[in-house]
Amino acid sequence: MARLTNVELLKRIEELEAENSALKDEVQNQPTVPLEPLGASGGSGGGAAPAVPKKKRGWPWTLLATVLIVLGAVLAPVAVVSAWAKVELTDTDRFVAAYAPLAKDPAVQAFITDEVVTVINQQVDVEKLTSDVVDGITSLGTGPAATQALNLLKGPAAAGIQSLIRSGVSQFVASDAFANVWQSALRVSHTQLVAAMQNDPNSAVKLGGDGSVGIQLGPIIDAVKSALVDQGIGFASQIPTIDRTIVVAQSDALPTVQLGYGLAVAAGAWLPWISLVLLAAGVLVARRRSVALIWAAVALALSMALVAAAFAVGNVLFISSVSPTLLPSGVAGLLYETVAGAMRETTVAVLVLALVVAVVGWFAGPFDTPRKLRGLASEGANRLRRVAERRGVTTGRVGEWMYAQRVLLRVAVAVIASAIVIFVRPMSAGLIVWTLVLSLVVVALLELLQRPVITVPANASADVPVVEVE
Repeated sequence: MARLTNVELLKRIEELEAENSALKDEVQNQPTVPLEPLGASGGSGGGAAPAVPKKKRGWPWTLLATVLIVLGAVLAPVAVVSAWAKVELTDTDRFVAAYAPLAKDPAVQAFITDEVVTVINQQVDVEKLTSDVVDGITSLGTGPAATQALNLLKGPAAAGIQSLIRSGVSQFVASDAFANVWQSALRVSHTQLVAAMQNDPNSAVKLGGDGSVGIQLGPIIDAVKSALVDQGIGFASQIPTIDRTIVVAQSDALPTVQLGYGLAVAAGAWLPWISLVLLAAGVLVARRRSVALIWAAVALALSMALVAAAFAVGNVLFISSVSPTLLPSGVAGLLYETVAGAMRETTVAVLVLALVVAVVGWFAGPFDTPRKLRGLASEGANRLRRVAERRGVTTGRVGEWMYAQRVLLRVAVAVIASAIVIFVRPMSAGLIVWTLVLSLVVVALLELLQRPVITVPANASADVPVVEVE
């Protein structure tokens, strides 16, 4: 057997790969000739029977693939909402992390301050309380001039006390103590927020039968009462325990939304998988799987783009539907952003994932342009390997093993990348992009580190070299 140097081996490999690619193109461009039945040409029939070409799938398979892909793409938006509902509303830490920052927002603080002061003024008549105090002093026997002066002070004194109450409430709401109360209430009542969708009477957020959404002020007023007493405002102890719910929104569609929310939470565990299985099944039953994969990814991307647009429109509709007398537009927009922000981020992440799958599917498909691009990438890797071989840098038998197992290694990279995207939470566009980048880097390294080996039998043609691998 003849023996080649590493440089000659790599050069011969390139030539064989080019010949192999040309033969494939020639075979694919040849028209399909139907085979005649055995013996129809009048021959003796003693020879070997010709191979029967594999029958291609008909149009019903294409129709079935289309239906499955469309169903998967249509279910994808519902799957996103249900998955968000399941994860966001069953994970206490994530729920608190999402809603606790509201206590630090100036618009929310101003709204809470106004509502608390209004409730206190409704329950405690400051003007009457001030008047009673002045009248009690004058009844002790003050002179006419002093009595007149004290009566003139009733109005300013009442206004001063109301200003003092507002200042105390505002300082408390802006303090870390209020943020801690807010966060603790969120953590303790996390299950109550879920119960609100089930009309639990003990939930912190209440949904009325008329479609109203309310937040209970009782815990906040109790905390404000304690803070005012600690600041030396003694009459604050007269503030009674108040069971008051602020109506922050009202819509006739809320009962329907409530029902849909319950169904989404219940389906959050399995609906995303159903959508994924439908899309995968549509690709598997298609006549041209590479094309079906691209169209499935495009359909999913279009579906997510429509959902992202719906979130933007929903923000405008929600703010315009809430009366400013019930909830300031700034607070309404902040509440909508807090609720819909996580779903929108997931939607964008799935959109990016679908586009990545479409691009990868196109690049790996049997199309002319991707085939040429893959050929250029392979040629570049071969040149780098030749340069390394000339300088004595080689991966040896490890590289040969990597070349023999190259398909398995690439599948392993794809499986690991898919597992990261599917199971790592929260899903984000950054996670998907970095997973793609790292996967491409790993594939490129595998391409560079592998060491192609070709062994040709000794009785081969004279112009074909024989390579012996030691």
